[in-house]
Amino acid sequence: MRILAIAAHPDDLEFGIGGSVARWTLEGADVSYCLVTDGSAGSNDPNTDPTKLIQLRRDEQMAAAAVVGVEDVHFLGYKDGTLQPTIELRRDLTRLIRKLKPDRVITMDPTVIFVDAEGYINHPDHRASAEAAIYATFPSAETRPIFPELLDEGLEPHKVAELWLMFSEKPNAVVDITETMDRKIESLRCHASQVGGQDLEFVRKWSAYAGKETGYAYAESFRVLKLIQPEQSEVPETVSEAAKEA
Repeated sequence: MRILAIAAHPDDLEFGIGGSVARWTLEGADVSYCLVTDGSAGSNDPNTDPTKLIQLRRDEQMAAAAVVGVEDVHFLGYKDGTLQPTIELRRDLTRLIRKLKPDRVITMDPTVIFVDAEGYINHPDHRASAEAAIYATFPSAETRPIFPELLDEGLEPHKVAELWLMFSEKPNAVVDITETMDRKIESLRCHASQVGGQDLEFVRKWSAYAGKETGYAYAESFRVLKLIQPEQSEVPETVSEAAKEA
C-alpha cells in the first residue's frame, strides 16, 4: 500500500495523522510526506533568522517523520503564510502524485473555516494546500490532457483509489491509534520550535474524543472518498480496512 500525505506546514501531519501513520507503517505501508510551505512564518520573534528557521523546521520534520516510520519527505518550499491554490502548486502536486503513484492521498478538509466553538480559525495555508491537493488528485493526476508538460517528463497519468481528509467536520471513518498514541506525541515533540514546553495533553483529549463513539481509547477521524469502487480496484483490501471502522 502506498500513501501520500500532503499538508501546508511542518507539524500539520503530526497533529492530524501521526498515530495513523505509525500504525500503517508498522503494518507495512509505504508512506510519503509532502510539506508545501517552508515553515518560515513559524515564529513571531523579531530576532529570528528566517533562513535558519526554515532549516530548523525541515530538520524537525525529518525527525518527526522518522518516529512514525516515514523516510520519504518532500518539501516544495512555497512561502509560508501567503499560500494560494495556484495552478503552479497543483502542477507540482500532480507531478508528485504521478511519480509516487499512491493508492491513497491524505490532506486536510479545505471546506473547514471555523473550528468548533473555541475561536480557532483554520489557517488559510491549510485550506490552500488542501484545495490544490484535492484537484491534483482529481482530475489532474489521472487526466492525460491536463499538464501535458508532465508527459514530456515521462510522467503518465495515475488514478488514486482513495482520498482521505483529516480535520473534517464530516468524518465517516476512524483509525484506532490506541497502540500508537505515544508515538504520535513523540513525533509532535520533535517540533520543538513550535510545541517546546507545551503540555500536549490536549492532543490526547482530541484523540480520545475521536475514538469515543467506536470504543477506542484513542483514534483519528477522516472523511474518506472512494475514487475507485471496490469492484474496480486493484488496491489490496488492507488499504480500505481502516475505513470500515467507522
